Amino acid sequence: MDAQRALLDELMGTARNLTEEERKGYKEVTWDDKEVCGFYMVRFCPHDLFVNTRSDLGACPRIHDPKLKESFEKSPRHDAYVPKFEAELAQFCEKLVMDLDRRVRRGRERLAQEVEPAPPPPLTAEKSEQLSVVEEKIKNLLEQVESLGEAGKVDEAEALMRKVETLNAEKTALTQPQNDKVLMLGQEKKMALCEICGSFLVANDAAERTQSHVTGKQHVGYGMVRDFITEYKAAKDKANDEEKLAREKEAEERRKQREKEYERRRRSDSSDRDRHRDKDHNRERDRYRDRDSERERSRENDARGYRDGGRGLDYRLRNGRNGGRDRYRDRSRSRSPGKHSYRRSS
Repeated sequence: MDAQRALLDELMGTARNLTEEERKGYKEVTWDDKEVCGFYMVRFCPHDLFVNTRSDLGACPRIHDPKLKESFEKSPRHDAYVPKFEAELAQFCEKLVMDLDRRVRRGRERLAQEVEPAPPPPLTAEKSEQLSVVEEKIKNLLEQVESLGEAGKVDEAEALMRKVETLNAEKTALTQPQNDKVLMLGQEKKMALCEICGSFLVANDAAERTQSHVTGKQHVGYGMVRDFITEYKAAKDKANDEEKLAREKEAEERRKQREKEYERRRRSDSSDRDRHRDKDHNRERDRYRDRDSERERSRENDARGYRDGGRGLDYRLRNGRNGGRDRYRDRSRSRSPGKHSYRRSS
């Protein structure tokens, strides 16, 4: 019937038997609804592990549906929701284990507080006197056995040894009842505690009963819970280590990038300084070159001026002498007509 119902749900939907009025307020349940058990979706639901045991958690208040679980596993959002569901399941399981560990500690304290069985009570005066008589007889017989053995009387010595054995049996009978009671009491107190599920066990119990406990729901259930917590913590630690390594690698890459950038800037600055130094050198060289050219032109001008200045001096000197003659002639000419005019007038 369940298989047929599941087939009809798959073909016609879970709302196939609802009326039109009921369909109006009906909402199709999906795996990501709050009503759906995320523990069941991703791993297991702890409510299903301890049914009909002392640790029974009762029915799960959320929906467990194999079809929704199958839909979840095929969903493209599966990988995104798995960490969320696993974290919630781990938190729930850790609370279970914390409560269980408190119970285990109380069980250990209970076992530790159990007092050892009291020593056997002293023998009564009558039994103590009987025991003393028997021990004295045994001592005397052993001395006689030793003497007979030294004398080579083996048969007589063996007969006395049989009497000694009989007396030893009487001695044991006087103390055996109390010892049996103490032994039985000690055996009753020998209990053990299961560290997995917190159950009390009888130490050195029969193998069948021990196996029955190991395969029981409570032991298996808490074993699954503890294994999941261990696995989850290991995966989380591994993820944290990988994330830490990734951060360290990224920081190393950034450091190398900064070093490359610093080296590039340093080279660029060095190149700029070299270019400026070359420009300064070229400028200084041009300045010296211009200065040398200026000096050269100055020397050439001085030399040219010296040559031109020498010819002009000679010319002026010559011209000065000739000029003096000319001036003399002019003065002579200017005076001569006067003389002639004077003579004519006279």
